Parts: sequence; C-alpha cells; structure tokens
Amino acid sequence: MTSYPEPTTGDLDLDDRSSLRRVFGLSTELADVTEVEYRQLRLERVVLVGVWTEGSSASANASMVELARLAETAGSEVLEALVQRRGRPDPATFVGSGKVEELREAVLSTGADTVICDGELSPGQLRQLEERLKVKVIDRTALILDIFAQHASSKEGKAQVELAQLSYLLPRLRGWGEALSRQVGGRAAGGVGIGGRGPGETKIELDRRRIRRRMSKLRREIAGMQTVRDTKRTSRRRNEVPGVAIVGYTNAGKSSLLNAITGAGVLVQDALFATLDPTTRRDRTADGREYTLTDTVGFVRHLPHQLVEAFRSTLEEVAMADLLVHVVDGSDPLPEEQISAVREVLAEIGSTKGAMPPELVVVNKIDAAGDLALARLRHVMPDAVFVSAHTGAGIERLRGLIADGLPRTVVELELMLPYTEGSLVARVHEHGEVLEERHLPEGTRMHARVSADLAAQLRGFEVPAPTRTMVEPAMGTRLAR
Repeated sequence: MTSYPEPTTGDLDLDDRSSLRRVFGLSTELADVTEVEYRQLRLERVVLVGVWTEGSSASANASMVELARLAETAGSEVLEALVQRRGRPDPATFVGSGKVEELREAVLSTGADTVICDGELSPGQLRQLEERLKVKVIDRTALILDIFAQHASSKEGKAQVELAQLSYLLPRLRGWGEALSRQVGGRAAGGVGIGGRGPGETKIELDRRRIRRRMSKLRREIAGMQTVRDTKRTSRRRNEVPGVAIVGYTNAGKSSLLNAITGAGVLVQDALFATLDPTTRRDRTADGREYTLTDTVGFVRHLPHQLVEAFRSTLEEVAMADLLVHVVDGSDPLPEEQISAVREVLAEIGSTKGAMPPELVVVNKIDAAGDLALARLRHVMPDAVFVSAHTGAGIERLRGLIADGLPRTVVELELMLPYTEGSLVARVHEHGEVLEERHLPEGTRMHARVSADLAAQLRGFEVPAPTRTMVEPAMGTRLAR
C-alpha cells in the first residue's frame, strides 16, 4: 500500500492561498469613479508609474521591479510601467503634467483600470490624479497594506493590519460628488439657500468619528495581546532559554531557513510578505543547549510607517532576542540596499528599546546566485555565512555559528561526587566544561563550569569553595554589525 507524507502546516496554508483565483470579465464596477462613495481595493489590470529623484538608474529600476512584484502578489496583472526623472515629486499630481497626459494615453491604450504610484501620495495628489486619469489610483502604501490584509491569518495579525489600514485611511477620507460636501447649519450656510443647511455633521465626519473609535478599540486589543506575548517571553527568560530572531528583506528565504534548521514545516511561498505572523520553534545546539528560533515579518524599501507602528509589539521580538540572524537574498541584484532597508527599520525599533542584539549576516539562495555575484559579496561581507536553504548547503556551519552566538550563563563549581553518582559525572562531562578532575578515595573531585539548571542539581555535592557566576560574551567581534 502506497504511503503519502503527512502535509505540514505550511503545505495546507499554501493550498488555501492557491485556491483563491480571480475571475476576470465579471466586473460591475461603475465607469465613473465619482459616482460611488467607497470603493474596494481591487487590483486587476494595472499601470505603474514612478518618480526617480535620487540614486542610480539601477536603483530606480529595482524599485519599479519590486513594485511590479508587489502588484502581482496582490493579484493584479501589470501591463506597463512609466518612470519620470525629477528633482522631487510634483506637489499636485506626483508626476509632471506632461507625464500625466502620457499616463492617461497608456491607460486608454492598455485598458487598465488601476494606476499604482511608487510612493506615498497625499490626499490632494490622489484626488488630482483620479480626476485627470478617470481610473482608480493607489500608492505603494495602500498596495502593501492590501497584501498584508490578504495574508494575515492570526487574530493579532488581523488586528494589526486593520489598525494600519485605518491609520492610512483616516486622513484620506473624502467625498466624491456634491452629496458628501461639508454642510453647516443655520445662517452659517452663507446664503446657499434652501437645501444647503444641514444638521451640522456630515457623513464624512461620522465616518471619521467611527474610525477613531475603532482604532482605539484595536489598540486596546493589541495591548492585551502584547501582555500575553510578554508573559510567554518572561517564561522563556525564567527558564533561561535564549532566543534567536530571523530578520531580513521580504522573500529573502527566512521561512525556508527556519524549516531547514528546525524542520518546522511553516508556509514557504515565492511571494512578497508570505509570512506575517511570527512563528517560534525550539532547537538544540550540538552541545545540548536549547534555544528558540523566531521567524518574523519581512521588511521592504519604504515600509509604511503605519505598519511599523501597528506591528511594533510583534517586532519587539527582534529587540528582545539574544541574536539576530539577518537573511540576505544572494540572488538579488542589489543586496546592499536590502541590508540598508532592514537596518533602517531595526534602528527605528531599537530607538525605543535600546541597543539591538548582535547580528549574524546570512547570505541565502547561493544556489541561484552567480559565481561573480557571490565573489563580490564575500569580499563586501567577509564575516557573513553563505547558505542555501533549498539545497542545505552551509546549514550545519550556520547552526554552529548560531550556537557560538548564544550567551552562555555558566556557574563555576568545586564538586566532590561519590563514585555512586557516575551519571552526574557523565552529565558534567557532556553538558559542562571540566577544568580539573581528580580521582580520590572518597570520590571524583571536579572543578567545572556547568549551566545554571545543572548547577542546581549539583548543589548537594559542592565542597567549601567560592563559586563564581559569569555570562560569557556571544561571539564578540565575530558577528557582523
């Protein structure tokens, strides 16, 4: 009888995502976007537009390629992309007036129904572009928020995403058409006449009040969830279990690395922001020390500040870790920019939590990178470890470096163990460091360094001698900062 492997949690999650398919051609959306009050963010056929203000052309192209991948991850079809070289974005329409006309022609020729801008638009820019292009316009921030909303699965993740969406939506609430224009009561109508004097509060003001009330409730819920997270973290600290956090750019292979090290079986998908909910697994070093490994949400260039604020309680797992494993995509054409984007967010987190833990840089996907690119990365990052989570190359060396990076809380003891306690002698040799050992008629005299939990079991065999507790540094200068 043929036996089939048991599906992992990641396999089941991937099947759920793959079962969601968009059906094109069955839209009932109105042609004039000014006729509706609210519109659902629906990405189907899109045109991209960006403003190149600084950096090299390669950096500008990489940003547009990433925007296209974000749009595809959200479920849309990218038709065309336009880039304009400017000193700064136009304050009225993001791009210049001539580029707006060119963008309108591209929308008409391709039949696109959405334009995505590579940047965060102000409410005025959003209104001006929609009025001139006659199609839906969204920015990079709204696109990322939509992806997060699709991929969030836990209660905490959904609450954090909703809070970020409401923070983004609140200053952008506006009325389309005369029905939602601001109304005032009494003589303050300023001679508008009959029909111009309203009750004093319009629909848009009611929505703002409702959104603020919902945001307050979400903040209270997230604070309560943070208490549970802090309790679990305190329990691990009390049991002296070190923590390792995997951080890095989105789609750098963090979840694959977690699976390769621990066999966790979490969701792995070649898509941006496939992982939003942190996953923690336990593992052991070669010398038997236990530690936790946490897979965190990926970062991206210009990560919306609303997301950083909403996910702050989750990202605090990074600041509270004993070691950071910073995963870099070795096959990316600009890995240094990925590192800079990640460290920028880490610095923002560390500004409220103090100094960040030591960092071990791991270059992943070496099986997909060229020899010339790998040679350059080895020269630029000599302290990094190069691995492939797909093939398993370098994983054992990485596990050894993680073990070296974990803090060692040890107790130095002088022991006299009777010969009837041979099992304890073996445990000291296996899990501790024996500095001196002598066999005497009354038993085995040992001077050893052991962990705190093993020291508690050996207290009855101590000989009168001062004990010293110390915390050994974790790798020191061997870890890349």
